[in-house]
Amino acid sequence: MRLLYQSVFLVFLSLTISCNNTAQTKGSVGPEEYEIALKQNKVQLLDTRTAGEYRASHIEGALQADWLNVEEFASRTAHLDKSKPVYVYCQSGARAAEAANYLREKGFKEVVNLKGGMSAWRRAGKPAVANDPAKKQTSYQEFDALTKTASLVLVDFGAEWCPPCKKMEPVLNAFMLEQGSKVKLLKLDGGNEIALMQSLKVEALPTFILYNNGKETKRLQGVMTKEELDAWVK
Repeated sequence: MRLLYQSVFLVFLSLTISCNNTAQTKGSVGPEEYEIALKQNKVQLLDTRTAGEYRASHIEGALQADWLNVEEFASRTAHLDKSKPVYVYCQSGARAAEAANYLREKGFKEVVNLKGGMSAWRRAGKPAVANDPAKKQTSYQEFDALTKTASLVLVDFGAEWCPPCKKMEPVLNAFMLEQGSKVKLLKLDGGNEIALMQSLKVEALPTFILYNNGKETKRLQGVMTKEELDAWVK
């Protein structure tokens, strides 16, 4: 009888652990289930491919962090919400699977990979978008003129697909609501302004630069608090 109770207990314990693991992560799902989750749930969608692959074709609304760039991936994903589901994908599924394991180890509660990646997504006829290669870039001369359109100009090099940039949106909104009469905000797409960023030695997103009468006076790479931004314009 004692052995029977022990066996029942071990089976129960095994099932409990299995259920907990399943609740923590669904692992990989196909395009159909993946798309339904994107439409119905408030998930954080993350493209783990390179910036070039992302520009060529990506799922609408996706953030981007290159799994093959260790420093970039760690930096960008540090700004995701661990309490909310993260749906990851790459080109064929392998990179995103590794990235998913990394995120789980970092404490993310639910991480789901797109089985077969973008290749499977496109084969299933699912929608994708691409950056417009014809989108006009800002020349250095145009940029220089823009920095002189007000006494104080705050330049924000960011992107919709950049996790820390998304985190900065409410901070910038609050800052401009209060300081809009003192400073002009110039937002530039870091995914498009490659040449300008290189000439200004902007190496990561987001990067904030403050110009006072056309002269650079402050620069910071990464997220900032509203208090730090307030201090820049005092």
